[in-house]
Amino acid sequence: MAHTAHTDHFASFAEFYPYYLSEHRNTVSRRLHFVGSLGVIGCLAMALATGDWLWLPAAVICGYGFAWVGHFFFEKNRPATFRHPLYSLMGDWVMFKDICVGKISL
Repeated sequence: MAHTAHTDHFASFAEFYPYYLSEHRNTVSRRLHFVGSLGVIGCLAMALATGDWLWLPAAVICGYGFAWVGHFFFEKNRPATFRHPLYSLMGDWVMFKDICVGKISL
């Protein structure tokens, strides 16, 4: 089933994820998403280790910053976050896991 950028409706995350992957075809963009996700993990670890909760906004900036650079400069598309924030966040972490286990290449 084809989805258009502005009229997408997804009944489930399982239906959304193939669309999400289609928006992340560029290798550099996937790498930027991966680095951003690693940065989120690092920022969360620092927040827990230091008790300095200013690491939490840093985690958000890191994660979205790297991902959005990938979209705007390499994919040349609009991040799914703007239309599907929850599914997009879930997609980020499923794609991160899929990269870690070798299901998706960098």
